[in-house]
Amino acid sequence: MLLITILFGGMKMAVERTLILVKPDGVSAGHVGEIITRIERKGYKIESLKVTMATDEKLRAHYSDKVDKPYFGEIESYMKEGPIVAIVASGINIIDAFHNMAGKTNPTLAAPGTIRGDFGCEWEDGNLRNVVHSSDGVETAEDEIKIWFPEK
Repeated sequence: MLLITILFGGMKMAVERTLILVKPDGVSAGHVGEIITRIERKGYKIESLKVTMATDEKLRAHYSDKVDKPYFGEIESYMKEGPIVAIVASGINIIDAFHNMAGKTNPTLAAPGTIRGDFGCEWEDGNLRNVVHSSDGVETAEDEIKIWFPEK
């Protein structure tokens, strides 16, 4: 696990890495550049970036806690609708910061000014398409990075 500590005013600050996925709806709507711009404006570093397609293997590993849920098929079909942009970004407290930047999971409830609040919406088929995914913890981030960037 990569964890760099910086001494800041007597406090140790941890540089974290996170996985950010711009999901197929975000890619097809042309929001990749804006999402990257928001990450960089906050002073975070893009370490790796690639356009990729979700596979059954990657999705089952990434959503291992949801594979047995009745809605997993909807997640699989949504994530395979088109290309995904996978990003490894790093910075102090980036995991919590990007969660705040992304907004609530449900785009209807996400605040204006967040990625999901600005770009997400509900769809007629009932599937939740919410533009981005980001890791929810340091260990989860490292596990997810290995799934989408096995070369790292």
